[in-house]
Amino acid sequence: MGKTLMAAKSAVVVGVGPPRGLGAAIARRFAGAGLRTTIMGRSADKVDAALQDLRQLGADADAVIGDVTDEALVRKVVFEADRADAPLDAAVFNAGGNWPQSFLNMDGAFLENMWRVNVLAGFYFAKAAIEAMLPRKQGVLIFTGASASLRGKANFGGFAQAKAALRALAQSAAREFGPQGIHVAHVVVDGAIDGDRINTFLPQLKAAKGEAGLLDPDDIADNYWTLYSQPRSAWTHEIDLRPWVETW
Repeated sequence: MGKTLMAAKSAVVVGVGPPRGLGAAIARRFAGAGLRTTIMGRSADKVDAALQDLRQLGADADAVIGDVTDEALVRKVVFEADRADAPLDAAVFNAGGNWPQSFLNMDGAFLENMWRVNVLAGFYFAKAAIEAMLPRKQGVLIFTGASASLRGKANFGGFAQAKAALRALAQSAAREFGPQGIHVAHVVVDGAIDGDRINTFLPQLKAAKGEAGLLDPDDIADNYWTLYSQPRSAWTHEIDLRPWVETW
């Protein structure tokens, strides 16, 4: 991964787990290009492993352990990342849980928790990031979406309602703040990621899909960098990514 020379800037990526995961891959891509990078996640062991991976690459990186639904903490993380010598220029919201639950077995608490982790947390993060970027009228905010952003699937109503809401939030933010210099983008990850989760908990799914049927985290991260690098005359709001053999 080559480094691109650039003026000192900062990136924040929330929703980071182990090194073999999308959040960590996004952080590697931005940190590897020279941005001072702060990562945030809820699992101390996984976030620490991701941080050590970044530092082994020579990256200027920090990590915060915490809950993305804690607005005060999220604002603190963004505020501290936005430094005079390295202003916040990239903010990526990658948090969110995908837990299946049949429609009749869901209750209000389950539905609300899915909304809090995927949408409310996204709002807290986006608001803090936009407030940091607006004085300079510059910066890129990217949300991670999923197949559920576009369609509800049986047993995934809780996840679908949350991801669809996050997508709508991203669209509204893009239309409001694009004219003010903030590039807001949404990435639909339409398929299974060849990361820690599927390798640890769903090996049978990985075997069924085969190597060609999975998205590589680093390849996904390259698309985030492409969004970040776009000139203002040709911004993309939404892209969808899937393996070449995926049915859609």
